[in-house]
Amino acid sequence: MSGDNNAFPEPKIFAATITPHRSLGSTGFLILMLCIGAVSFVSGMVFLLLGAWPVFGFFGLDVLLIYVAFRANFRAARAYEEVTVTASELTLRKVSHHGVVREWTLNPVWVQLDRIVHEEFGIERLFLVSRGRRLQIAGFLGPDEKASFAQALSAALGEAKRGPTRTK
Repeated sequence: MSGDNNAFPEPKIFAATITPHRSLGSTGFLILMLCIGAVSFVSGMVFLLLGAWPVFGFFGLDVLLIYVAFRANFRAARAYEEVTVTASELTLRKVSHHGVVREWTLNPVWVQLDRIVHEEFGIERLFLVSRGRRLQIAGFLGPDEKASFAQALSAALGEAKRGPTRTK
């Protein structure tokens, strides 16, 4: 027998992957860019026929800038957060849009969920607090989604604090 602790991994009490919301998919982006390109081309041709040929180039520049802005937005959407709770540890893993991974492992017995709440809008920010460390989580979510996430995570932390249950 080896001393491998991962031979029988602890069951997960809670696991969530949080990603930024993007309402425009790749097909919608293609259609939008084709429409913008067509409108810009037609408008540019009108100015070209009127003798204002430099305007035609600016219409093309506008399309290019819109394309670059959307590509940057899609690149930023590659970021995500993973939160996993077992009876003995809470793991927070944040992956940036560049692929940089930061990971924290905390004892769920010592973790508290802290909220910054606005009276009108609801939960603005969520934090994991443990032994003086404060980690912001679920920044991608809206106020209602944060409330639902906070409720589920609080229940999982409560279950982890009660300890593992054994069945015969």
